Amino acid sequence: MTKKELKALRRPFIKELFRKNKFNLVMTVIAAFLSAAASIVISWLIKEVTDLIAGSSKYGFGTLLIIGGIGFSLLGIAWIIDRTFLSEFRSRAMKQYREYAFDRLLEKGIQAFSGENTSLYISALSNDVNTIEQDFIGKLQSAIEVGLSFVGALGLMLWYSPLLTLIAIGFSLLPIIVSIVLGNSAARAEKAVSDKKENYTGMLKDALTGFSVIKSFKAEKSISRIHDDGNEGVASASKKRTKITVLVSYASNIAGGIVQFGVFFVGAALTLSGSSITGGTALVFVQLLNYILAPIQTFPTFFAGTKSAFSLIEKLAEALNRNIPDEGEQIAPRLTSGISVRDLSFAYEEGKTVLSDVDMDMKAGGCYALVGGSGSGKSTILNLLMASSKDYSGSILYDSKELKGLSASSLYDLVSIIQQNVFVFNSTIRDNITMFTDFPDEEIERAVRMSGLKKLMDEKGADYLCGENGSGLSGGERQRISIARALLRKTPVLFVDEATASLDAETSFEVLDAILKLDGYTRVIVTHDLDENILRRCTGLFALKNGVVSEQGPFDELMNRKGYFYSLFTVSQGQ
Repeated sequence: MTKKELKALRRPFIKELFRKNKFNLVMTVIAAFLSAAASIVISWLIKEVTDLIAGSSKYGFGTLLIIGGIGFSLLGIAWIIDRTFLSEFRSRAMKQYREYAFDRLLEKGIQAFSGENTSLYISALSNDVNTIEQDFIGKLQSAIEVGLSFVGALGLMLWYSPLLTLIAIGFSLLPIIVSIVLGNSAARAEKAVSDKKENYTGMLKDALTGFSVIKSFKAEKSISRIHDDGNEGVASASKKRTKITVLVSYASNIAGGIVQFGVFFVGAALTLSGSSITGGTALVFVQLLNYILAPIQTFPTFFAGTKSAFSLIEKLAEALNRNIPDEGEQIAPRLTSGISVRDLSFAYEEGKTVLSDVDMDMKAGGCYALVGGSGSGKSTILNLLMASSKDYSGSILYDSKELKGLSASSLYDLVSIIQQNVFVFNSTIRDNITMFTDFPDEEIERAVRMSGLKKLMDEKGADYLCGENGSGLSGGERQRISIARALLRKTPVLFVDEATASLDAETSFEVLDAILKLDGYTRVIVTHDLDENILRRCTGLFALKNGVVSEQGPFDELMNRKGYFYSLFTVSQGQ
């Protein structure tokens, strides 16, 4: 992606930092202006007091004291304004940035993360946000104040001695060169830290998600080594970043010291030579040099931090720009005739076909089961029916409308999916059923009753906290919550993807039985469990083998053929 394209992607993210936040920014700028003005007034006072002692000032002590009081009053007003508005500016900027990024994240397709690293987003909304606040937003007001002080100091210096000012500017080219040379290195180092933290976050997520596997296989030492390697990567990248930051700081300070000493030396020489420069002027130039040098010392760090922050924003923006569903035709949330699949072929990787010339017809209101061995393509078909990818050949038709031409949002109003891994939020049973949306009580009661959750609700109550990822519930209870969610949405099509794979036989039957009793819904079930009592109640079965529909038809018909399904079923029954 070109730099121009990356800038276009990051622009709306940066705008969010300042949206409805301009008044707070303006007030912090006013505070910076007052603080800079106070600093210049105090510097001017140093010159006048020095000249007054030498007998060359036209102001008296009383006048200088009054002006000094005004200068310190300006500082006090600046402090009050900063105290009121600076914290509001920073907190609102980052709040809006997070909200915008998270809303963009929710725009992704339902299967977006099948090929993406979710740790990137976790890191971007935690570690990277902190970096953006610290290196960009947190230093913005300070950089503005330093810039205003620089302008005021430069103006006063030109007023006193254009010659000495030009000499100071000449010396100042050295720190500017340092800033340009080291700025890119600092940005690269910051991005490297972000990448390492992203990898480390992903490793932690995997370790915690698979903790039971780690313990059961006694893999603690191996996982510990992987953790230590990731931790070492973060530490090494952070150490390199710190070295570059220290280099930038010291190089800027050394260059600034050379400027200050050079200008002071020239100023002293001009004073001793009998020029028009007074002792007070020479002294105030030393004082004003602090404000001339401040940008040279501050801006390299600020610009390097800004560049780092922008690179992190671009990284997130680029990731969020992937896997966004295309807009298509809006359709009504109903299925009249059914779902048809024609000549469907699909491959995750070129040359590695997963599905080949699949034909399926599923009438509205029917219940269909996809069966077959592991890797036969069952879940892939279901994922494609949910618009996980448009890179298939053939056609997928909902009431004769090609899936590729439908909008994702209207498709999700038509279909719901119940999966093996049900995510349950650490909230109440009611919240997990309604997904934090308001529904009439009678509709919730209907979904609870039809999904078989009534006993749980009666025992524990609607306000029972489910625990982290449903740790306070059994597997069957979590699956029933998933069914209730789908029923509450009233989508006419339900997809069930290995929903009972991790359940015992009795609970598995109860869950599938609850789904089969849902009259009026079109149900497509992917199941490994070849339970005759369940399969006999299905309208039709599709037996898949190596990505091809080997057989299709009702249970008794397939059994009488004594073909592939018959073999599959008898093996599963131990016959």
